[in-house]
Parts: sequence; C-alpha cells; structure tokens
Amino acid sequence: MELSEALARTSINRLTEFRCLADVLDADIVESCLASNGVATLRKRKLPMDAMIWAVIGMALFRTESVRQLINKLDVVLPQDVDYVARSAVTQARKKLGADVVKDVFHMSAKRWHERAEHPSWCGLSLYGVDGVVWRTPDTPANSEVFARTANKSYEAAYPQVRMVCMMELSSHLILNSAFDSVAENEMNLASKLLDTIPDNSLTLFDKGFYSLGLLHDWYEKGTNTHWLLPLKKGTQYEVIKRMGKQDVLVRLQTTSQARKRREHLPQTIEARLLTKTIKGKKVEILTSMTDGMAYPAAEIVDLYSHRWEIELGYREMKQHMLESRFTLRSNTPELIIQELWGVLLAYNLIRYKMILMAHSLKGVFPNQLSFRDASSHIIHTLTMMPIYAPGNVPRIVLDIERNAAQFKLEGRRERSYPRCLKASKNRYPIARKKNAAHTK
Repeated sequence: MELSEALARTSINRLTEFRCLADVLDADIVESCLASNGVATLRKRKLPMDAMIWAVIGMALFRTESVRQLINKLDVVLPQDVDYVARSAVTQARKKLGADVVKDVFHMSAKRWHERAEHPSWCGLSLYGVDGVVWRTPDTPANSEVFARTANKSYEAAYPQVRMVCMMELSSHLILNSAFDSVAENEMNLASKLLDTIPDNSLTLFDKGFYSLGLLHDWYEKGTNTHWLLPLKKGTQYEVIKRMGKQDVLVRLQTTSQARKRREHLPQTIEARLLTKTIKGKKVEILTSMTDGMAYPAAEIVDLYSHRWEIELGYREMKQHMLESRFTLRSNTPELIIQELWGVLLAYNLIRYKMILMAHSLKGVFPNQLSFRDASSHIIHTLTMMPIYAPGNVPRIVLDIERNAAQFKLEGRRERSYPRCLKASKNRYPIARKKNAAHTK
C-alpha cells in the first residue's frame, strides 16, 4: 500500500462531510502543483513525481528511517524487476521534484484545511501567532556557502543554520504560512513575507522582538480588521493622546526616518493602544492596534498575550515529538534543505488536521487540548501497520482512532510553582579561589 493511500484513508470519519479517501490531501492539489512547476512524470519511472511528494512527507513522519529505506519500505515505487531503489536514484528524483512543488502543495493544502476547520474567535477575531525558530543543517560545503552560522566573540555554531518564521492558528496549531532563509536574515524581514496571507478579522500575537512600526503598520493596513498585539518594548518613547481607562491609554508613536525610507507609505506617527496590568507582582504593558474600546474590552486584552505560547508549543511538537529530537536536517544541499523544510511543515499540518477531526468528535474540546505526542504516535503507528491489514478492515481501524480520541485529551496545563531565573554564563577564564583562613599557616 502506498503512503499516500494510507494517509488518505485516515480521513474516513462519519462525523465529517468527507466523501472520498483523498480528502486529506487532495490529488488535484498534487497534480496542479506538479503541472504549474513543469514537473511531471512523462513515462513510467521507478520513482514517479507524485510519489516523491509523499516520500518527502514521509521523511518527516518516519524520522528514524533513511530516505532510501523509507521509499523501499512504504512501496512508493512503481513495480519493476528490481524491488528496491538506489540511493543515487532517490537524490536525482528529489532534485527533479525541487522545492517549489512541495512549497505549493503546502500552501494550497494549508489554505484548504484552514477553510474547512472551525476556529474559535475573541470579539469576532481569530487568534494567530507569529514567531521564529532556527533549524540546523548538515555541515557540507554547499550548505555552508548559503546558510550562515550564529556566532559571538568566542563561539561559532558547528552547523550552518536556517531561520524560519511561521504564522500559526493558535487553537488548532495549523500553520498557515511560513518564510525561511539563512540564519543571518532578520526575523522581521521574514515576517514581512507573510503579509499576503493574513486572514481578515484576525488578531496576530507577536513577541516584543518583532517591534517594528513599519511591519506593524503594514500588518494592520493589509486587510480588514487585521489587528496585532505585542508587549511594549523597553525604552519605547510615546505620547499619550487620550486616557480610555485607569490603565488604558491611546498613544502616538513616532516612526524613524530610516523606516520611512524603506517604506515610503509609512506615516510619521502611528496611533496604538497601551494597556497595563499587574500579574503576580509584575507590571505587564501590552501595545495593540485595537483602539476601539467599545469593540475590544480592556479587561481581557492583556490576558490574550498568554496564548502566544501556543506557537512555541507547536515548534516543540515539530522538533521534539515529530522529528524525535533529531535536530539536524537530512539534506546535504540548500535546494533539498528547503524542500525538506516544506515537507516537515506539510507533515506537521497533516497530523494537526487529523487532530482537528479528532477534536470535532469530542464536545467542547479544541485541538490544542489533545496530546500531540500521543495522538501523532498513534496516527503514525497506524500508518506503518496499514500494509498488514486487509483493505476491508481499514475503515474500522481508522474509525477507532476517532472514537478513542478522548484518550488523547490533556487534563490541563499546570501553573509554574517557581519563578524563572537566568543561569549564570560560563566564564572563559579560571577563577582563583581564596584559601580558607583556617588552613593557612
């Protein structure tokens, strides 16, 4: 049984409106992306291009398997006289497939799955998070030429690295869009590449490291009610325009001349709303574009920022659980690194969309309230066992996953019982210890 067929069969769910087995990743998406990029299998090859897309997805889902073993094990090759493929053939097939096809499949499937899912909202706004993550690549000459390494005065990373910024729907952890480049690229520049996919009637939560009035202005102006929220950066200068409440003020922020040179449409000043709240003895200041006090009550806005942590959890699910803490990517060339990363995002969304279906079978449960570790392990294990089951038993097995979704429900997240603290950095030089006076003569 092919991996694509096995994954497609997991979409059988009587509680949804799905009518065919290919509704998880529609075949028309794969075919249109291959055609639009001029990549097609014109004759019966050992490794057809549509099968190679599933092989790239399988590289993320079955992390312990080598690519060649994965293809042979999952029967994604056409039957010929020889029932295995050489390593060189796999590399050639991946190069022919390229990165753009997998990228287009990710974007089209992410858009379709996002539209099918029902996302909760706050005051009519769906919640999204934007944040960055760093991946390391194999230390090859080709990767070192394209991807930089993080460094300081005394240390340089042992691996070339890729910086990625993603936009994630926070209740389902579905990744809507992503941009990545060498680690030398700025996160705010990568975030600017996500502007075209901002949904209307949305609130995006940023970390304070994304404070850029040019980026925030473009984010707000891009669509209808495309709001943003982030903590006030230390040392930010502002002018109070109007007091809307005891700890709720309308402020005016001054843009810099350098920012206006980069963005000619950027005004000299931007108005925003600044809210202050004391949480566990600490003063928290939140800056947001939601300036309408009647539509967006101040009492709940500051607490919304805690939901930004969901994207951090999503990155942990991706790296530690799905990739089993194998933090170095597989590919030895930049083009295949980019292809592999789009495959990782596509595989993660596949699992997350399956978990959305699981959550829908439970009343009052959101997808982020299910254990990703347990659910993904169960789904991937079922995929690996598919070939030994008779086709007639597959619907019953898959439906059991839906019926048993309650076992993956989390009991609730525990509150920290101790404060965070910074660890002391290691000293490069030995520290001379003073002798104890009792031992001196």
